[in-house]
Amino acid sequence: MTDAETRDLSVRVLQAARARKWLLATAESCTGGLVAGALTDIAGSSDVVDRGFVTYSNAAKMTMLGVPEGTLAAHGAVSRQTAEAMAQGALARAGVDLTVAITGIAGPGGGSAEKPVGLVHLAAATTDGRLIHREKRYGDIGRSQVRRLAVIEALNMLLELAA
Repeated sequence: MTDAETRDLSVRVLQAARARKWLLATAESCTGGLVAGALTDIAGSSDVVDRGFVTYSNAAKMTMLGVPEGTLAAHGAVSRQTAEAMAQGALARAGVDLTVAITGIAGPGGGSAEKPVGLVHLAAATTDGRLIHREKRYGDIGRSQVRRLAVIEALNMLLELAA
């Protein structure tokens, strides 16, 4: 189901989180649960992975993760502010130690000059107060490839915070 690179990263994330006795959750929009899927594809992941939020709509981001309506209105669903609010919301609502959030425009449509297809914002947060953000502009390389690269970036961010 997952390619070798994604599988290797998933194993490393699980090992790092397990060593810290951390639980993690994902908050995903454009990837639709692929990060949670990559992690749970690994046998034994249940001692680390608590849950995954798939919040494709703005309503879901607000009700499931507590993303403020004002954040979405001012910055849009695909923004640093929304990704960070998603990560912090997942941390608070799941009661875990580590989260990652992804929001973006995978395409083929839906982009604009300001927010083109391939734009992805990712954020990861920990209960010890660390919060990191990455903005990726993958370009119009195809929906599947944008999503795959976003999953790899999300796993790298989890690994960075758990290591």
